[in-house]
Amino acid sequence: MFLEQISNPQKYISHHLHHLQIDLLNFTFVKSESVSSHFWILNLDSIIFSFILGCIFISIFYIVAKNITTGVPSKLQTCVEIIFDFVSTNVKSMFQGNNPLIAPLSLTIFIWVFLMNCMDLIPIDFIPLLFEKFFQLPAIRVVPSADVNITLSMSLAVFILILLYSVKIKGYIGFLKELTLQPFNHPVFFVFNFLLEFVSLLSKPISLGLRLFGNMYSGEMIFILIAGLLPWWFQCFLNVPWAIFHILIISLQAFIFMVLTIVYLSIASQSH
Repeated sequence: MFLEQISNPQKYISHHLHHLQIDLLNFTFVKSESVSSHFWILNLDSIIFSFILGCIFISIFYIVAKNITTGVPSKLQTCVEIIFDFVSTNVKSMFQGNNPLIAPLSLTIFIWVFLMNCMDLIPIDFIPLLFEKFFQLPAIRVVPSADVNITLSMSLAVFILILLYSVKIKGYIGFLKELTLQPFNHPVFFVFNFLLEFVSLLSKPISLGLRLFGNMYSGEMIFILIAGLLPWWFQCFLNVPWAIFHILIISLQAFIFMVLTIVYLSIASQSH
């Protein structure tokens, strides 16, 4: 099925934009040609690759932690220490207060998002061909951060933490006052203040998730267009420069997601 679509650029591009979906009501795979018609359809490929990459992240850091040495460190330990120091420095400079959750959360977000973004550097046809040949799966996408469901799920978790810390630090009354007394501290503007602050509060997780999704989706789309519209002997002249530039985008998007998480939680933790 996949090989038959390579000769047709439109079908080729459409095929690569479909997820491996499962219908939870019927417990069946959704064909790539069909359209998702209800809520209980999961993008199984995004969930699987997110889980695998999370396990890789945990395994690497666990191995380094178990074999850490104060002498001459290994290359892997040196790399982990550089990443740890980088994240720790950013947390200390942006988060005012003492919270044992922020640094581990920031490290997890940065590495996990970075690994998910790195899947975009794998040749576009490599993994789908393997899955079709050995598992006869109709379609698969390997970049979890190019799936809006994954990015919004992560931003939703950050949003829940924002609400929890806002209530924990300020109390229910203090949090309600923050929503109704800013920016105009007058009873006449209570409703206006609430609408303004409520929209501002909701925009944080939405912008956080959509920013990552938009950048990674567009990057993946360029790789698909290059592979689908150009002959194989010419693709490397565009793929290689774009992949090199895309490394910057991959790192930057992971960093931005981490920084915004720290900033949002820092604002939520301010008692005033």
